Amino acid sequence: MADFSFAVNLIRKYEGFHEKAYPNPTTGKEPYTIGYGTQFYPDGSPVKMGQRCTEQKALEYLFNEIDVIYRELLKLNLNLDNHMTQGLISFIHSIGWEPFLYSNIIDCLESDSYSGVCEEISRWIFDENYKLIGGLLDRRREEINLFLNQIEIPHYPSPEILLKAFEEFKGSQNQIEAVRILEQKINPYTLSEFSNNFRFNTGSDCEYIDFDFAMSKYNFNVE
Repeated sequence: MADFSFAVNLIRKYEGFHEKAYPNPTTGKEPYTIGYGTQFYPDGSPVKMGQRCTEQKALEYLFNEIDVIYRELLKLNLNLDNHMTQGLISFIHSIGWEPFLYSNIIDCLESDSYSGVCEEISRWIFDENYKLIGGLLDRRREEINLFLNQIEIPHYPSPEILLKAFEEFKGSQNQIEAVRILEQKINPYTLSEFSNNFRFNTGSDCEYIDFDFAMSKYNFNVE
């Protein structure tokens, strides 16, 4: 198998190792997950409640999953370099193969729209209740950076969380671009807390949000 160390490290970092199988956090039921995000063993059988594994076994399961994803990607003939492949492997491992197939990513790759690929990846940052998850935002940033390792695009994609939150903010193009750059530098966990508190996706309880007040309240660090 090719060198997929970046993808392996990304997956291990964000999935974490779980010796004992745990249920879906939302439902408390199936699917169960073990090791580094494994839900199905190499023989195709599902992970079940109460099952355990060693870290060595967890790595074996992970390498098998990566190999399966890699072979399926090869069948699509998308002309991916190694870094693009690794970024997509981590992303697909996170969301699943079918959601990937039904996304717009393949169409974007076939038309060489790499910014479109990254914009699509950056959308997968919410849970089932459309609550922004800091860990997913952080992971998507790393996956996008890995995907773009050998590619230059004119506009770095962003989910534009701040611009969506401050719907009343009317600025010049330069000011809007400054907000986009700011979003990339803000700690993703602070950004998700801010987003979920203001609930921009379902409508805020406030009729108007003062931009300067909100920025100072959350003490955004943009080193």
